[in-house]
This record gives sequence, structure tokens and C-alpha cells, in this order.
Amino acid sequence: MTSTLIVGAGSAGCVLAARLSADPARSVRVFEAGPAYPTRGELPHELLDPGHLPVGPESGVVWRYRGNLVRGKLIGGSGAINGSYFIRPPATDFAAWSAVAGPAWSFESVLPVFCDLEDDADFGWAPGHGVGGPIPIERTRDFTEFSAEFAQRCAAAGFTEIPDLNLARSGADHTNGFGRVPLTVSHGLRSGPAITHLYPAMERPNLSVAGDTMVTRLLLRGTRVIGVEWSRGRERGRTYADQTVLCAGAVESAALLIRSGIGPEPLLRSLGVPIVAPAPVGAWCTDHPEVGVEFPDDEPDEPAVPLEYVLASDDLELRPYTQRFTPGHRRIGVALMHPESAGELTLVSADPAVPARVDQRYLRGERDRARLRDGVALTADLLGRRIGPVDDPWLRANLGTSQHLSGTCRMGPAHDERAVVDEHGRVHGIEALAVADLSIVPVPLRRGPQATTVMLAAAIADHMVV
Repeated sequence: MTSTLIVGAGSAGCVLAARLSADPARSVRVFEAGPAYPTRGELPHELLDPGHLPVGPESGVVWRYRGNLVRGKLIGGSGAINGSYFIRPPATDFAAWSAVAGPAWSFESVLPVFCDLEDDADFGWAPGHGVGGPIPIERTRDFTEFSAEFAQRCAAAGFTEIPDLNLARSGADHTNGFGRVPLTVSHGLRSGPAITHLYPAMERPNLSVAGDTMVTRLLLRGTRVIGVEWSRGRERGRTYADQTVLCAGAVESAALLIRSGIGPEPLLRSLGVPIVAPAPVGAWCTDHPEVGVEFPDDEPDEPAVPLEYVLASDDLELRPYTQRFTPGHRRIGVALMHPESAGELTLVSADPAVPARVDQRYLRGERDRARLRDGVALTADLLGRRIGPVDDPWLRANLGTSQHLSGTCRMGPAHDERAVVDEHGRVHGIEALAVADLSIVPVPLRRGPQATTVMLAAAIADHMVV
């Protein structure tokens, strides 16, 4: 029997599998719903190109949900197809997190984990950073004309340039200013968690990875998880394990719990799913709503990562994308990084082939709409252009998502009626089951989540091996 079964070989699953399989006495098996290329050398070249985002209609390596929400569906998960952005959240986010879930998630507790993970080519020597870790981090030096002009305009508007957006400052509030984006790139190639963690561990005899394997339901004996049911093409099977860890992401981890009878009672009844344990799965989630401000520009394109610079202004992040979303136009994304509005995930069917439904509930709060209008006004000032009128219909017409969904299985103590898992990711009321991915983060994050996801998985893995 497998010691630990990991559902999902995405960013979190790759880190968890590598750390747990370092113990030769522990057998680790990973199921990935998408393709799992056996070796790094077999990865399609476009997946190694950090300037290529394979998320369009033709992509075969993403999950798709209503509202243009997509997640990576392949070995490496979203970390294999994203823009390589790797910025840590500010210390205030961890203060809020630890207030909900305990001191293990304070800034002081997680900083050593960040340092252990990174190999920062620019600031590895500085306090609060690391050298020699598995994740290479570098910042662009040869900028596109568009990025360079954006930085110049930020400086002219009086914003401070921040050399290190991952500067470690305990107790610090979120930082205002612009700076180069830390990137998980090495020698011009994307270095997602499959490359940094899973592939280096694949030769271990106690680790196995199966691709194109969709886990459809958890197997339970009473309130103890003993394994999973899965499908692989026309094949169906069961795999048993001493311990199961869900790393399928904020949508699929939540959906699997609900299909297995762990979720809100009214929803389970409506789906005809036997109730194993009532839990607020999917009752709360958060993301970063993003408004795209576009303007004509006929300058030639330059090969580049999607973001070379960003500007942070309180709870807003301005993103000058190097890539075009509309022919003949440039875009600056205005993202609200700490929204008041929260969303909800539900299932409309217990059939695993029917996608979960995520209602983001963007723009429901007046403050959120006001802050996005402020961000558009700031963008207009930086560009020296008139934009608008930026009323509610304009916001809705230009609204998108940052693809940063989190919180569907949020963390908290057992007495917290909002909590699904405890401070170590263990599902309340269920034995031998944990969740270790972005779904358990209990607070909004003021930065993109990739750095947080790998830190979280590493921290939970370290607790499991103690």
C-alpha cells in the first residue's frame, strides 16, 4: 500500500512529492489529471518559454470554468504555464493569516521557508533571502521599450523604485512603489515546480507519477480516507493509501471533497451525495479582479516575459503587459489585490465531468468598484491619456480575472464555522486526509500566489515528516 497519495501534480503537489519522497521509507504516488511528461527532456519547448502563456482556446493543458477562469492541467500545474511572477506577499498578509490559523503562518515562521526555497541571483546574499535553493529567481535586465517607459513614467509621477520587491521586513505594511518582477526563470527558460522539484526526484524508487488520471472520489471507511477512485481514459480503478493529500488546486480540491460527501449539507443533498461530514467547502473564496486598460500602439513586439515591472499602490497593482491581448493595442492591468467582495464555489452535478461553478461576485462592493476606478485614474495619469467615463458599466465591460483563486477550503481552528482544514492542512473531522494548495489560504493575498503556493506546500511537507 502507498504511504502517501498526492492528488494533483501542480505547483503544490510537485513540492510536496519531492519533499516527502526524500524519505526512502515513505512510498509516494502522485495522480495528475493532465499530461505528465516522464522527463524534463520530453516537455514541449513552448512550455519552457516564459514568454508563452498556453491558455488560449487551443490549449489542451488547462482546466476551463465559467467566467474565463483557467488553471493548469499538466505536470507542474499553473506554475508550468504562468508568467513566472514570484513575489512574496507583504508581512501584513501573514499577520492576518496567523491571526486566523496560528503562529505557524506568521511572517517570522514562513520567512525561513521562503529562504530555503530560493536561489536569488540578484539578492541571495541579502538578509531574508537564500542562495542554493531549488527555485532560481532573477529579474529582467534588458527591458522592452514598453516596460522601460512604464518605469520612467512611474518615477516621474513620484513613485519610489523598489530594487527588491521580495524585501523581507517583519511587521512592514504593504509597499508602495514600482520595481522589477522577481521571476522563476533560469537561462531564459521557465523554471516551474515540476522542473525545480519533481523531475529531480523522479529517479527515486519510492516515487511514482501517473498522468491523465482523474481522481473522481475519495474512498472512506467511516470518516477515514483509505484511498481514491480514479479514471484514466476508459480504465477505472482504486488506489489505497495510508494518507491522502489533495493538491488539485482551489477548484478541483474543493470539488473532490464535495463529490466525496464533505461539504455544505444543502449542496450535498441537492446533488444526491451521501453526507460524510458537513463542512463549509466552497462557501468562501477570493481572487484578484483585474480591469484591462488598453490603448493603441503600433510599435513592434519584443520577446519578453509577460511582466517585467509592476507598480504597487496600496491595494492596487498596475501591470504593464509586454504581450498583446488585442492586436495593435497595449494593455495595463489594474488589479485589486485586497478586495472586500468574496466568491463562492458550488457544484451543479456530482458527475466529475461537469465543471465546478465559481461565482466570483466581483464588483459587488462599492469600495471595490471605487478602488478599481482609482486604479484606472492612476493609469490615465501615468499614460497622459483620458479614459472613461469609468462608470460601473465600463468596469464590467473591461473586467477580467488575475487567475489567482484561493480560499475554497480555508484554514482555521475547528471551532471556526468557516474553516475546512486546520493549521497543518488536515481536514476537520476526517482522518488521513489533508489539503495542501492555494485552496486553504484563509485571507486575501496582496501579491500573485505562486510564491505562497510553493512555500505553503513546503511548510506542510516539513510538518508531515517531523
